[in-house]
Amino acid sequence: MIRKFALAIATSLALAGSSFAQDAPPVKIGFSLAKTGLFATATPAQLNAYQFWRDQVNEKGGLDVGGVKRKIEFVEYDDQSNPTNAVKIYEKLITDDKVDFLLSPWGTPTHLAVVPVLERFNFPMIGSTASSVHIRELKVKNVWFVSPSVHDKLADQLVAMAKQNNVQTAAVIGNVLPQAKEIKRFLIPALGAAGIKVAVNEEYPPDIKDLTALLSRVKEAKPDAIFVLSYPADSVLYMRQAKEIGIEAKLQWLAIGPGLPFFRKMLGNSANGIVTMGHWSPDQARWPLAKPFYDAYVKRFNEDPDYLDTILAYMSCEILEQAVAKSGTDKNKLREVIATGTFDTIDGPVKFDGVENATTPVGFLQIQDGKFQIVWPASIATAPFRPKTGW
Repeated sequence: MIRKFALAIATSLALAGSSFAQDAPPVKIGFSLAKTGLFATATPAQLNAYQFWRDQVNEKGGLDVGGVKRKIEFVEYDDQSNPTNAVKIYEKLITDDKVDFLLSPWGTPTHLAVVPVLERFNFPMIGSTASSVHIRELKVKNVWFVSPSVHDKLADQLVAMAKQNNVQTAAVIGNVLPQAKEIKRFLIPALGAAGIKVAVNEEYPPDIKDLTALLSRVKEAKPDAIFVLSYPADSVLYMRQAKEIGIEAKLQWLAIGPGLPFFRKMLGNSANGIVTMGHWSPDQARWPLAKPFYDAYVKRFNEDPDYLDTILAYMSCEILEQAVAKSGTDKNKLREVIATGTFDTIDGPVKFDGVENATTPVGFLQIQDGKFQIVWPASIATAPFRPKTGW
Protein backbone atom coordinates (compact mmCIF):
# COMPACT_ATOMS: atom_id res chain seq x y z
CA MET A 1 0.00 0.00 0.00
CA ILE A 2 2.83 2.39 0.87
CA ARG A 3 4.50 1.72 -2.50
CA LYS A 4 1.20 2.30 -4.35
CA PHE A 5 0.63 5.54 -2.44
CA ALA A 6 4.17 6.78 -3.20
CA LEU A 7 3.76 5.89 -6.88
CA ALA A 8 0.43 7.76 -7.01
CA ILE A 9 2.00 10.85 -5.44
CA ALA A 10 4.96 10.74 -7.87
CA THR A 11 2.62 10.34 -10.84
CA SER A 12 0.48 13.26 -9.68
CA LEU A 13 3.52 15.47 -9.27
CA ALA A 14 4.82 14.54 -12.72
CA LEU A 15 1.47 15.29 -14.31
CA ALA A 16 1.25 18.56 -12.44
CA GLY A 17 4.74 19.51 -13.61
CA SER A 18 3.85 18.61 -17.18
CA SER A 19 0.67 20.66 -17.01
CA PHE A 20 2.55 23.60 -15.55
CA ALA A 21 5.10 23.47 -18.38
CA GLN A 22 2.32 23.33 -20.97
CA ASP A 23 0.49 26.24 -19.33
CA ALA A 24 3.60 28.44 -19.05
CA PRO A 25 3.42 31.53 -21.26
CA PRO A 26 5.67 31.64 -24.31
CA VAL A 27 9.10 33.18 -23.94
CA LYS A 28 9.39 36.26 -26.13
CA ILE A 29 12.67 36.73 -28.01
CA GLY A 30 13.13 39.89 -30.06
CA PHE A 31 15.40 41.02 -32.88
CA SER A 32 15.54 43.05 -36.06
CA LEU A 33 17.07 42.06 -39.39
CA ALA A 34 17.61 43.90 -42.66
CA LYS A 35 14.79 42.32 -44.63
CA THR A 36 14.92 45.20 -47.11
CA GLY A 37 17.65 47.59 -48.20
CA LEU A 38 21.37 47.23 -48.88
CA PHE A 39 21.99 44.20 -46.65
CA ALA A 40 18.81 42.26 -47.47
CA THR A 41 20.63 39.65 -49.59
CA ALA A 42 22.70 38.60 -46.58
CA THR A 43 20.11 38.29 -43.83
CA PRO A 44 18.07 35.23 -44.94
CA ALA A 45 20.96 33.03 -43.78
CA GLN A 46 20.72 34.50 -40.28
CA LEU A 47 16.92 34.34 -40.18
CA ASN A 48 17.03 30.70 -41.28
CA ALA A 49 19.31 29.92 -38.34
CA TYR A 50 17.01 31.66 -35.88
CA GLN A 51 13.87 29.96 -37.18
CA PHE A 52 15.55 26.57 -37.40
CA TRP A 53 16.71 26.82 -33.79
CA ARG A 54 13.30 28.04 -32.58
CA ASP A 55 11.49 25.17 -34.29
CA GLN A 56 13.94 22.57 -32.98
CA VAL A 57 13.55 23.86 -29.42
CA ASN A 58 9.76 24.08 -29.63
CA GLU A 59 9.57 20.54 -31.00
CA LYS A 60 11.37 19.40 -27.83
CA GLY A 61 8.75 21.09 -25.66
CA GLY A 62 10.15 24.58 -25.48
CA LEU A 63 13.08 26.55 -24.10
CA ASP A 64 14.27 25.58 -20.64
CA VAL A 65 13.98 28.89 -18.78
CA GLY A 66 15.40 28.26 -15.34
CA GLY A 67 13.80 24.82 -15.15
CA VAL A 68 10.47 25.59 -16.89
CA LYS A 69 9.89 24.67 -20.53
CA ARG A 70 8.35 27.56 -22.49
CA LYS A 71 7.62 27.72 -26.19
CA ILE A 72 9.61 30.37 -28.10
CA GLU A 73 7.76 33.25 -29.71
CA PHE A 74 9.69 35.68 -31.91
CA VAL A 75 9.07 39.41 -31.97
CA GLU A 76 10.83 40.54 -35.13
CA TYR A 77 11.14 43.68 -37.23
CA ASP A 78 12.72 44.89 -40.46
CA ASP A 79 15.35 47.55 -39.75
CA GLN A 80 15.60 48.23 -43.51
CA SER A 81 19.43 48.01 -43.42
CA ASN A 82 19.45 51.24 -41.40
CA PRO A 83 21.35 51.11 -38.09
CA THR A 84 19.39 54.12 -36.82
CA ASN A 85 16.17 52.14 -37.27
CA ALA A 86 17.69 49.24 -35.35
CA VAL A 87 18.40 51.53 -32.39
CA LYS A 88 14.72 52.47 -32.18
CA ILE A 89 13.62 48.87 -32.67
CA TYR A 90 15.82 47.42 -29.92
CA GLU A 91 14.67 50.09 -27.50
CA LYS A 92 11.08 49.24 -28.43
CA LEU A 93 11.71 45.53 -27.96
CA ILE A 94 12.96 46.18 -24.43
CA THR A 95 10.53 48.89 -23.29
CA ASP A 96 7.28 48.33 -25.22
CA ASP A 97 7.35 44.71 -26.33
CA LYS A 98 9.02 43.68 -23.07
CA VAL A 99 10.80 40.74 -24.61
CA ASP A 100 12.46 38.24 -22.33
CA PHE A 101 15.61 37.91 -24.44
CA LEU A 102 17.24 39.43 -27.51
CA LEU A 103 18.90 37.98 -30.58
CA SER A 104 21.28 40.12 -32.59
CA PRO A 105 20.74 42.05 -35.83
CA TRP A 106 22.84 41.49 -38.94
CA GLY A 107 26.28 42.95 -39.48
CA THR A 108 28.86 45.04 -37.69
CA PRO A 109 27.31 48.49 -38.40
CA THR A 110 24.01 47.48 -36.81
CA HIS A 111 25.64 45.77 -33.85
CA LEU A 112 27.67 48.91 -33.22
CA ALA A 113 24.50 50.97 -33.29
CA VAL A 114 22.51 48.90 -30.78
CA VAL A 115 25.27 48.36 -28.20
CA PRO A 116 24.54 51.71 -26.43
CA VAL A 117 20.90 50.60 -26.08
CA LEU A 118 22.00 47.34 -24.45
CA GLU A 119 24.27 49.20 -22.06
CA ARG A 120 21.64 51.82 -21.16
CA PHE A 121 19.03 49.19 -20.31
CA ASN A 122 21.56 46.69 -18.93
CA PHE A 123 20.14 44.03 -21.25
CA PRO A 124 22.48 41.18 -22.35
CA MET A 125 22.68 40.09 -25.99
CA ILE A 126 24.96 37.61 -27.74
CA GLY A 127 26.25 39.12 -30.98
CA SER A 128 26.55 36.91 -34.02
CA THR A 129 27.36 38.26 -37.47
CA ALA A 130 29.80 40.94 -36.31
CA SER A 131 33.02 41.65 -34.48
CA SER A 132 34.63 44.89 -33.38
CA VAL A 133 37.90 46.04 -31.86
CA HIS A 134 36.13 49.31 -31.02
CA ILE A 135 33.52 47.57 -28.86
CA ARG A 136 36.25 45.56 -27.15
CA GLU A 137 38.08 48.78 -26.32
CA LEU A 138 34.91 50.26 -24.77
CA LYS A 139 34.78 47.33 -22.32
CA VAL A 140 31.00 46.99 -22.55
CA LYS A 141 29.19 44.50 -20.31
CA ASN A 142 26.13 43.42 -22.26
CA VAL A 143 27.34 42.07 -25.59
CA TRP A 144 29.58 39.18 -26.61
CA PHE A 145 30.78 38.27 -30.09
CA VAL A 146 30.53 34.64 -31.19
CA SER A 147 32.75 35.41 -34.18
CA PRO A 148 36.45 34.95 -33.38
CA SER A 149 37.42 37.18 -36.31
CA VAL A 150 37.97 40.40 -34.40
CA HIS A 151 39.61 42.58 -36.98
CA ASP A 152 43.10 43.01 -35.55
CA LYS A 153 43.39 39.23 -35.13
CA LEU A 154 41.80 38.67 -38.53
CA ALA A 155 44.39 40.92 -40.18
CA ASP A 156 47.25 39.11 -38.46
CA GLN A 157 45.98 35.72 -39.65
CA LEU A 158 45.43 36.96 -43.20
CA VAL A 159 49.02 38.12 -43.34
CA ALA A 160 50.29 34.88 -41.81
CA MET A 161 48.42 32.88 -44.45
CA ALA A 162 49.76 35.14 -47.19
CA LYS A 163 53.35 34.79 -45.98
CA GLN A 164 53.05 31.01 -45.81
CA ASN A 165 51.96 31.03 -49.46
CA ASN A 166 54.85 33.24 -50.61
CA VAL A 167 52.84 36.41 -51.21
CA GLN A 168 55.17 39.35 -51.80
CA THR A 169 52.80 41.97 -53.21
CA ALA A 170 49.13 42.65 -52.47
CA ALA A 171 46.19 44.83 -53.46
CA VAL A 172 43.67 45.95 -50.83
CA ILE A 173 40.32 47.26 -52.00
CA GLY A 174 37.13 47.66 -50.00
CA ASN A 175 33.98 49.57 -49.34
CA VAL A 176 33.71 52.28 -46.71
CA LEU A 177 31.38 50.50 -44.28
CA PRO A 178 32.62 50.15 -40.67
CA GLN A 179 33.72 46.51 -40.84
CA ALA A 180 35.75 47.04 -44.00
CA LYS A 181 37.32 50.20 -42.57
CA GLU A 182 38.31 48.46 -39.35
CA ILE A 183 39.82 45.45 -41.14
CA LYS A 184 41.82 47.82 -43.33
CA ARG A 185 42.98 49.77 -40.28
CA PHE A 186 44.88 46.69 -39.14
CA LEU A 187 45.58 44.92 -42.44
CA ILE A 188 47.65 47.64 -44.11
CA PRO A 189 50.21 47.99 -41.29
CA ALA A 190 50.32 44.20 -40.80
CA LEU A 191 51.20 43.72 -44.47
CA GLY A 192 53.92 46.36 -44.19
CA ALA A 193 55.38 44.79 -41.06
CA ALA A 194 55.55 41.44 -42.87
CA GLY A 195 57.40 42.96 -45.82
CA ILE A 196 54.49 42.53 -48.23
CA LYS A 197 54.28 45.48 -50.61
CA VAL A 198 50.81 47.03 -50.97
CA ALA A 199 50.63 47.85 -54.67
CA VAL A 200 47.01 49.08 -54.67
CA ASN A 201 45.09 50.55 -51.72
CA GLU A 202 41.65 51.87 -52.68
CA GLU A 203 38.14 52.31 -51.26
CA TYR A 204 34.74 52.48 -52.94
CA PRO A 205 31.13 53.28 -51.90
CA PRO A 206 28.99 50.38 -50.64
CA ASP A 207 26.46 50.80 -53.46
CA ILE A 208 29.08 50.74 -56.23
CA LYS A 209 27.89 49.39 -59.57
CA ASP A 210 31.16 49.24 -61.54
CA LEU A 211 34.63 48.17 -60.37
CA THR A 212 36.16 48.06 -63.84
CA ALA A 213 38.51 51.02 -63.49
CA LEU A 214 39.73 49.93 -60.07
CA LEU A 215 40.26 46.32 -61.11
CA SER A 216 42.13 47.46 -64.20
CA ARG A 217 44.64 49.14 -61.88
CA VAL A 218 44.84 45.95 -59.83
CA LYS A 219 45.54 43.87 -62.94
CA GLU A 220 48.26 46.28 -64.04
CA ALA A 221 49.93 46.01 -60.62
CA LYS A 222 50.02 42.16 -60.88
CA PRO A 223 49.78 41.48 -57.12
CA ASP A 224 50.24 37.99 -55.70
CA ALA A 225 47.19 38.52 -53.49
CA ILE A 226 44.09 40.68 -53.47
CA PHE A 227 42.09 41.34 -50.33
CA VAL A 228 38.56 42.53 -51.09
CA LEU A 229 36.91 44.02 -47.99
CA SER A 230 33.44 43.41 -49.33
CA TYR A 231 29.81 42.70 -48.51
CA PRO A 232 27.61 40.31 -50.54
CA ALA A 233 26.61 42.66 -53.37
CA ASP A 234 30.12 43.94 -54.07
CA SER A 235 31.55 40.43 -53.67
CA VAL A 236 29.42 39.30 -56.62
CA LEU A 237 30.32 42.45 -58.56
CA TYR A 238 34.01 41.78 -57.94
CA MET A 239 33.73 38.20 -59.14
CA ARG A 240 32.01 39.07 -62.38
CA GLN A 241 34.33 41.92 -63.29
CA ALA A 242 37.53 40.25 -62.05
CA LYS A 243 36.72 37.37 -64.38
CA GLU A 244 36.06 39.75 -67.29
CA ILE A 245 39.29 41.64 -66.70
CA GLY A 246 41.33 38.54 -65.91
CA ILE A 247 42.67 39.11 -62.41
CA GLU A 248 45.38 36.51 -61.88
CA ALA A 249 46.29 36.80 -58.17
CA LYS A 250 46.88 33.36 -56.68
CA LEU A 251 45.32 34.38 -53.35
CA GLN A 252 41.95 36.14 -53.66
CA TRP A 253 40.20 36.79 -50.35
CA LEU A 254 36.68 38.24 -50.15
CA ALA A 255 35.32 39.22 -46.75
CA ILE A 256 31.55 38.60 -46.83
CA GLY A 257 29.42 36.95 -49.48
CA PRO A 258 31.15 33.76 -50.65
CA GLY A 259 29.68 31.82 -47.72
CA LEU A 260 26.12 32.43 -48.90
CA PRO A 261 24.59 29.48 -50.82
CA PHE A 262 23.65 31.60 -53.84
CA PHE A 263 27.29 32.65 -54.37
CA ARG A 264 28.48 29.25 -55.54
CA LYS A 265 25.25 28.60 -57.46
CA MET A 266 25.47 31.91 -59.28
CA LEU A 267 29.17 31.82 -60.10
CA GLY A 268 29.76 28.11 -60.69
CA ASN A 269 33.36 27.08 -61.35
CA SER A 270 34.50 30.71 -61.25
CA ALA A 271 34.09 30.57 -57.47
CA ASN A 272 36.72 27.84 -57.11
CA GLY A 273 39.85 29.13 -55.42
CA ILE A 274 38.16 32.03 -53.64
CA VAL A 275 39.06 32.36 -49.95
CA THR A 276 36.76 33.96 -47.40
CA MET A 277 36.12 34.48 -43.73
CA GLY A 278 34.95 31.34 -41.93
CA HIS A 279 36.00 28.73 -39.39
CA TRP A 280 33.40 25.94 -39.61
CA SER A 281 32.98 22.71 -41.50
CA PRO A 282 30.65 19.74 -41.07
CA ASP A 283 33.65 17.57 -41.92
CA GLN A 284 35.74 18.63 -38.93
CA ALA A 285 35.52 15.55 -36.71
CA ARG A 286 36.56 17.48 -33.60
CA TRP A 287 33.11 19.12 -33.51
CA PRO A 288 30.56 16.33 -32.93
CA LEU A 289 27.55 18.66 -33.30
CA ALA A 290 28.62 19.98 -36.72
CA LYS A 291 27.59 17.12 -39.04
CA PRO A 292 24.19 16.47 -37.41
CA PHE A 293 23.42 20.19 -37.68
CA TYR A 294 24.45 20.21 -41.35
CA ASP A 295 22.35 17.17 -42.21
CA ALA A 296 19.28 18.51 -40.41
CA TYR A 297 19.68 21.95 -41.97
CA VAL A 298 19.98 20.61 -45.51
CA LYS A 299 16.95 18.38 -44.93
CA ARG A 300 14.94 21.40 -43.77
CA PHE A 301 16.04 24.00 -46.35
CA ASN A 302 17.27 21.82 -49.24
CA GLU A 303 20.49 23.83 -49.48
CA ASP A 304 23.75 24.31 -47.58
CA PRO A 305 23.87 26.78 -44.72
CA ASP A 306 25.88 29.94 -45.08
CA TYR A 307 29.20 28.71 -43.70
CA LEU A 308 29.68 32.03 -41.89
CA ASP A 309 26.45 33.82 -40.93
CA THR A 310 24.16 30.81 -40.45
CA ILE A 311 26.79 29.20 -38.25
CA LEU A 312 27.42 32.30 -36.15
CA ALA A 313 23.71 32.96 -35.70
CA TYR A 314 22.98 29.37 -34.71
CA MET A 315 25.91 29.37 -32.28
CA SER A 316 24.51 32.49 -30.60
CA CYS A 317 21.20 30.67 -30.15
CA GLU A 318 22.91 27.59 -28.71
CA ILE A 319 24.72 29.74 -26.17
CA LEU A 320 21.55 31.60 -25.20
CA GLU A 321 19.71 28.30 -24.78
CA GLN A 322 22.34 26.88 -22.45
CA ALA A 323 22.66 30.13 -20.49
CA VAL A 324 18.96 30.73 -19.78
CA ALA A 325 18.56 27.18 -18.54
CA LYS A 326 20.75 28.31 -15.64
CA SER A 327 19.73 31.96 -15.28
CA GLY A 328 16.04 32.03 -16.07
CA THR A 329 14.92 35.52 -17.07
CA ASP A 330 17.09 37.29 -14.49
CA LYS A 331 19.31 39.58 -16.61
CA ASN A 332 22.05 39.90 -14.00
CA LYS A 333 22.32 36.12 -13.70
CA LEU A 334 22.20 35.75 -17.47
CA ARG A 335 25.05 38.22 -17.88
CA GLU A 336 27.16 36.33 -15.34
CA VAL A 337 26.47 32.93 -16.91
CA ILE A 338 27.39 34.12 -20.41
CA ALA A 339 30.50 35.94 -19.22
CA THR A 340 31.88 33.01 -17.22
CA GLY A 341 30.50 29.84 -18.80
CA THR A 342 31.74 27.43 -21.45
CA PHE A 343 29.19 26.42 -24.08
CA ASP A 344 28.91 23.47 -26.47
CA THR A 345 28.24 24.57 -30.04
CA ILE A 346 28.32 23.27 -33.60
CA ASP A 347 31.72 24.96 -33.85
CA GLY A 348 33.14 23.39 -30.71
CA PRO A 349 33.34 24.82 -27.19
CA VAL A 350 33.00 28.58 -26.75
CA LYS A 351 34.16 30.62 -23.78
CA PHE A 352 34.33 34.41 -23.71
CA ASP A 353 37.16 36.66 -22.61
CA GLY A 354 35.52 40.05 -22.24
CA VAL A 355 33.44 40.50 -25.41
CA GLU A 356 35.50 38.05 -27.46
CA ASN A 357 35.21 34.36 -28.27
CA ALA A 358 38.43 33.12 -26.72
CA THR A 359 38.35 29.50 -27.92
CA THR A 360 37.41 29.40 -31.63
CA PRO A 361 40.39 30.13 -33.90
CA VAL A 362 40.25 32.76 -36.63
CA GLY A 363 39.79 30.73 -39.78
CA PHE A 364 39.52 30.96 -43.55
CA LEU A 365 37.52 28.88 -45.98
CA GLN A 366 38.32 28.17 -49.61
CA ILE A 367 35.94 26.99 -52.29
CA GLN A 368 37.48 23.86 -53.80
CA ASP A 369 35.63 21.83 -56.44
CA GLY A 370 32.42 23.60 -55.47
CA LYS A 371 32.72 22.79 -51.76
CA PHE A 372 34.07 24.70 -48.77
CA GLN A 373 37.25 23.55 -47.07
CA ILE A 374 38.90 25.09 -44.05
CA VAL A 375 42.40 26.00 -45.23
CA TRP A 376 43.53 28.10 -42.25
CA PRO A 377 44.72 27.51 -39.58
CA ALA A 378 46.36 24.10 -39.80
CA SER A 379 44.91 23.09 -36.43
CA ILE A 380 41.38 22.85 -37.89
CA ALA A 381 42.09 22.63 -41.64
CA THR A 382 40.17 20.12 -43.72
CA ALA A 383 42.31 20.66 -46.86
CA PRO A 384 45.46 22.56 -47.91
CA PHE A 385 45.22 25.94 -49.66
CA ARG A 386 45.16 25.86 -53.46
CA PRO A 387 46.33 28.87 -55.49
CA LYS A 388 43.59 30.23 -57.73
CA THR A 389 44.47 29.37 -61.32
CA GLY A 390 41.97 30.92 -63.68
CA TRP A 391 38.25 31.44 -63.86
